[in-house]
Amino acid sequence: MHSGITDKLAYERRARLAAERLLEQKKRELFAANQKLALHARSLSDQIVEQRHGLQRALTEAESLKGENSKVRVDLERANSAALIARRRLWDALETIEDGFAVFDSDLRLVAANGAYLKFFRGEIAVTAGVTYDAVLRIVAKHGMVDLAGQDPLDWHHEMVARIRSAKVDPCVLKLSNGRHIRMIDRWGEDGDLVCLAQDITGVIRREAALDEARQKAESANRAKSAFLANMSHEIRTPMNGVVGMAELLCETALNEEQKLFAETIKSSGEALLTIINDVLDYSKIEAERLRLYPEVFDLERCLHEIMVLLQPSAKDKGLKLLVDYDLFLPTRFIADPGRMRQVMTNLIGNAVKFTASGHVLARVVGYEHGEKSYELHVTVEDTGIGIAPEHIDHVFGEFNQVESASNRKFEGTGLGLAITKQLIQLMGGSVWIDSDLGQGSCFGFRVVLPIAEPADPIDKPGPPITLKAALVIDDLMVNRVILERQLETYGLEVTLCRSGAEALRALDDGGVFDLVLTDHQMPDMDGLQLVTKLKEHGFNAPILLLTSNPSEAAIGPMRDQLAGLLEKPVLRSELFRTLQDLSRPVTVSAPVIPQSEPAGLRQMRVLAAEDNRTNQLVFRKMVKDFDIDLAFAGNGREAVDLWRSFHPDLIFMDISMPEMDGREATRAIRSAERAAGSHVPIVALTAHAMEGDSDSIFAAGIDHYLTKPLRKNAIAAQIRDHCPATTRPAVPKDNDDIA
Repeated sequence: MHSGITDKLAYERRARLAAERLLEQKKRELFAANQKLALHARSLSDQIVEQRHGLQRALTEAESLKGENSKVRVDLERANSAALIARRRLWDALETIEDGFAVFDSDLRLVAANGAYLKFFRGEIAVTAGVTYDAVLRIVAKHGMVDLAGQDPLDWHHEMVARIRSAKVDPCVLKLSNGRHIRMIDRWGEDGDLVCLAQDITGVIRREAALDEARQKAESANRAKSAFLANMSHEIRTPMNGVVGMAELLCETALNEEQKLFAETIKSSGEALLTIINDVLDYSKIEAERLRLYPEVFDLERCLHEIMVLLQPSAKDKGLKLLVDYDLFLPTRFIADPGRMRQVMTNLIGNAVKFTASGHVLARVVGYEHGEKSYELHVTVEDTGIGIAPEHIDHVFGEFNQVESASNRKFEGTGLGLAITKQLIQLMGGSVWIDSDLGQGSCFGFRVVLPIAEPADPIDKPGPPITLKAALVIDDLMVNRVILERQLETYGLEVTLCRSGAEALRALDDGGVFDLVLTDHQMPDMDGLQLVTKLKEHGFNAPILLLTSNPSEAAIGPMRDQLAGLLEKPVLRSELFRTLQDLSRPVTVSAPVIPQSEPAGLRQMRVLAAEDNRTNQLVFRKMVKDFDIDLAFAGNGREAVDLWRSFHPDLIFMDISMPEMDGREATRAIRSAERAAGSHVPIVALTAHAMEGDSDSIFAAGIDHYLTKPLRKNAIAAQIRDHCPATTRPAVPKDNDDIA
């Protein structure tokens, strides 16, 4: 029993120990579970805190988004309101303008249009949004809303559709049936829409028509003015032909000094009046753009010298020196209108002489090659005259202008010369300029580009060489001395310059040896002829050339035999060259020339003059009284044709304006009859008309040449001499052979 209790106690102890161990284990497990629970609780707490913060942020963001949404809603409402206002303003503007405006979509259906566009269709069709462009065109054509000018409506419709389908739509003008004109301007937009603008240009068309009518009236008035000027030209020139012609003939008769003065005054006054008439006519032609140029080959240097010779008497009366400085390395022959070039240079040089009381007038020509076969020429005219104040320089090239001052009121004229000069140079493609100082002189110049022409007779052609080595030049004007020095040095001469006869004699006394002396005629203290006498007294035997503005026998007198030659000033370069060649030739004695007898059996030249004015007939008869011609007169064109048949003239002078049948009709009648006979008589027109186009109609009638009234004896003589047949005696006396 004791052992059973012991075993039972042992068993219970073991059980208690096991229970304690199990309890200890469960405590540990409970502790571990409590730790996990604590960790989980902490994690849950952190999550709750984080979620609470997230919720707070979400609530904050929600509040923020709610505010932004309100702001966006307000902005959207504001933008929508602004867009509505802008749209309303745009359409208000489109409705305000008088031009029609419309927009079609890419399918050419009307999207929108203003009232002006829709007004066009009011009363005919109802054009609303969605209507097609094609349908609108069909209805417009069908209802005759547009003036088709006889074109088929279907064809017009196809043309308008083809036009609008183009990538770039060209504007077009439609004339409505009510007489109004609409310009259609259409353009494709970037999004495929078609924007259309219809402008009512009826007012513009009417203004253009009014302007065209005004232009036609102005042109008609201008033609009337031109016709009036041409008629006045004829009416003035016809009696002036008698005045100037008779005065010229009167000057050739035996008159005392007073009578000669009267006759020359009549002649010069008549020629001055003709100059004024020519200025007015030229300006009228330039103003009407009817003046044309007729280029031909001409010698610029010779033309310049001829002008100087022409103006020499006026310059001589004032004691002026006229000088020419033509660049030695320039050609002399160019292609231009010689008459207009002469007119320009005569205007400039004549003005310089007119406004210069003392000193000199120098014409200078320089230039350089401008491309192939052309030169750019710069022509200047310098003077020592009254000059022009700076504020008046731009004034001098104006029409009818003369600078008004006490120093030049005594000079008369139309005031057109420089205006015409400027217009002519501009017509040639050039330009003009002026440099001037009041009281110090002026320099007028112009620039032109002219084609060169090969010289027919170049001065450097093969010929006798110039063997002269040294020259003595005496001239009181330095500019003239320098020009001569440059010319002579070009030909290989060593030049010594002297400004007076006394200085030249000192040069000889100092041992100077010269092969040639060139001396000016008019010089102070000792003139050229007095110097020649002194040189001969000093035993000087070399050739002496006298440079003179007056080569007449009366001016030179018996001293002519003491001179090797006379050179008329300004000296022409080619003439100087030939003179030096002649002086370089050895002296030879030529056999006497036996005059040939005139061939026997030659007849008189027959000349017919058709002129209805009795005074002009008398002038013509007197001008040719010394000519060996058989002269007949016709009073009108019909008589001229009859006399041509019976008189068989070798030359006809045909007045253009005659009663019954004028000169053109008479010439056409003669040419028509000549074609059947195979003959041709030279016909020279006599005309007082000078407007552009007159010469064209004259030549178109079959006339060979024409002379402008008043007639000049030398011009008549030149025509008779040029057309004198070989079967007739020389018509112009030999003392008239040099007439030119």
